[in-house]
Amino acid sequence: MTYRIGILCYPSVGGSGILATELGMKLADRGHDVHFITSSMPFRLNAYHPNITFHQVEINQYSVFRYPPYDMTLSAKIASVIQSFGLDVIHAHYAVPHAVCAALGREMAGVKTPIVSTLHGTDITVLGEDEELKPAILYGLRQSNAITAVSHSLKRETEERIAGDLPIQVIHNFIDESVYTPQIDPTLRERYGLTADDRVVIHISNFRPVKRVDLVLEAFDKMEVPHKKLLLVGDGPLMGAMRRLVAEMGLEDDVIFAGKQEQVAALLSISDVHVLLSDKEAFGLVALEAMATGVPSVVSDAGGLPEVITDGEDGFVVPRGEATIAALAMQRILTDTVLQERFRQNGLEKSKRFASQDIVTQYERLYEQVVTS
Repeated sequence: MTYRIGILCYPSVGGSGILATELGMKLADRGHDVHFITSSMPFRLNAYHPNITFHQVEINQYSVFRYPPYDMTLSAKIASVIQSFGLDVIHAHYAVPHAVCAALGREMAGVKTPIVSTLHGTDITVLGEDEELKPAILYGLRQSNAITAVSHSLKRETEERIAGDLPIQVIHNFIDESVYTPQIDPTLRERYGLTADDRVVIHISNFRPVKRVDLVLEAFDKMEVPHKKLLLVGDGPLMGAMRRLVAEMGLEDDVIFAGKQEQVAALLSISDVHVLLSDKEAFGLVALEAMATGVPSVVSDAGGLPEVITDGEDGFVVPRGEATIAALAMQRILTDTVLQERFRQNGLEKSKRFASQDIVTQYERLYEQVVTS
């Protein structure tokens, strides 16, 4: 059975936006009528699909408001879309503001459209630390007909921080297996000035403090590997500071700033090891994407990362904040071709567990459950 599904998400780069957008596209491919309701076009929604409609939330800049009333405007837009298109279910990615706005929009529309809320991390691990926001988070979740979390770690943290009586189902993030494959563009290394001898470490993030790009640079600097190169992909608030740090460390010749990129699969495929040393990480989608392209990862033990990478089997999991241990782990992968190939093959096999076909089916079953209950 197909449904009319409203999707609320952040349109920018980040695991939640990627998951929400790709889930919507996969659902549309299966015949569902998908409606994205957000402030701008989701960045991965880059192709026309007859089953996808984008509803832009336009914020009026009334002088009486100190800050633009996005939450109020989003709620009103949700109500309008419910009334105009008869949505069967609303899928809110993040409790705040999206689950809260979904509940308000549903009430404005005067209907009982079920809400599925997916937790991605920040609304619990960061906003959940704010005592004044906890009632809003709890309200959004209690108004939801079903709640999912992208990792068991995030589920546990939600139960500990917000409420232990909430029924939360874990549905992991997924990868588009048609995109993330171990295919190599032989000309791409040349375009980045990389030689056949270069050993490439890649880090992909939104350059926020929690991603610890500074620790990545420190670990890279400590590595004793000839012809080492670091490919930094992404952009964000710490970009300027990281450029200055690279200069201070004398690494200008070894670090490549690739900027924000939509098609990261190709960049992963020219890399030898992926590194993610975050202080907090609900899941770590990029580690899964690296795994599916045949690139072993060195990750911190933050949040859900150990649910993606199994230490010593398909990569290394290191303690948070430990640059020296991370450096030794990357160095071991880059200098031991037998180990690297074992990690690569184990990772390729493991990534099949996160295939989009299975994960999207889990969401479809959840939609059916809330619509028919």
